[in-house]
Amino acid sequence: MWRCKSCNYIWDDEEAPDSCPHCGAAAAQFGALSDKAADLIESSRFTNSLLMQLHLLMEQVIELAEDGIDDNLDPRCVNIFTLAMEQAEAMQQLVKAQLQEHAGRGKWG
Repeated sequence: MWRCKSCNYIWDDEEAPDSCPHCGAAAAQFGALSDKAADLIESSRFTNSLLMQLHLLMEQVIELAEDGIDDNLDPRCVNIFTLAMEQAEAMQQLVKAQLQEHAGRGKWG
């Protein structure tokens, strides 16, 4: 695994590319990552993927809750769906904040 010293692009291969696909820097601008650094990137990718899946699941919860609110069977049901929607929206905000933190700390990979 290689990292471009110009833009931090990660290249997954045995050898550095001829030029950076992101910024065009020459192959000499790539540095090989240690096994520990490469493992951290793989772990970050996995966690970020899980966070994205959680965000998508919360979108499904929001849609389901909207249907339940629109159905308006009785006030207690509407309260449950309203709470579900609020909690799902809050969870989405937490996920976005965590992903932003990861990106800012170079944990996107």
